[in-house]
Amino acid sequence: MRGPFTKMHGLGNDFVIIDGRNHPVEMGSARARAIADRRSGIGCDQLIVLQASDIADVRMRIFNHDGSEVEACGNASRAVSLLLGGSTLVETTGGIIRCESLGGGQAMVDMGTPRFSWDAIPLSYAMDTAPMPVAWEELEAPYAVNVGNPHAIFFVPECEAVSLDRLGPLIETDSLFPERVNVNVATITNDRHIRLRVWERGVGLTRACGTGACATAVAAIAAGKALSPVTVSLPGGDLQIAWEKDGPIRMTGPATFVFTGEADWSLF
Repeated sequence: MRGPFTKMHGLGNDFVIIDGRNHPVEMGSARARAIADRRSGIGCDQLIVLQASDIADVRMRIFNHDGSEVEACGNASRAVSLLLGGSTLVETTGGIIRCESLGGGQAMVDMGTPRFSWDAIPLSYAMDTAPMPVAWEELEAPYAVNVGNPHAIFFVPECEAVSLDRLGPLIETDSLFPERVNVNVATITNDRHIRLRVWERGVGLTRACGTGACATAVAAIAAGKALSPVTVSLPGGDLQIAWEKDGPIRMTGPATFVFTGEADWSLF
């Protein structure tokens, strides 16, 4: 159970990446949570485990800080792309994505086609999703988009003024969202620029969320609030998102190596 790992981050959203193809690791919720702990573990927002795949170049399993396994992570996909190099097909629980290392610490990820129907988000019952006829205090009429994982996007005058640390967990765990939800508050600066803050499911407030940037850009473009490509500015930095109706989402941005190490995973 002893093996190497790589610490990376995408715009401050940080990961421990374990390549389990040559050094298999048994991973479950409790072990992932222990590794992600910032006091007694290695520390990260998400733990990424790479495995062999029968349908792609590699399989990527994604565990949030709380140990929950999730379908997709855009920032981690860029990190994995830089780690592996070149063009790579990656199997995730949310589907197969294509990642391409562009050099200079930049990577492009084809995140696949967004889904908008209520049962694909999923929601607990049928309703319009663009926007949804619901509200939580001052946050109202969100757009719902699934980009491999579920997102609710609220367009607000000033995203920095929203008490996201208080409202985020209330919305994330609302019974309307049977698989919980990522909560995005976004401000349209102009038709080519969006400011965004994200309460990430199973993580909390995060400096960057790649799938959140994708979902927010798609919702804004579909609603006629923005044009493709659009720059999405998060607290950790900028991502460029391109999307045309009925097509795939293309996300471009940086990822950064931090350090490598080795651990005995049986100790976690």
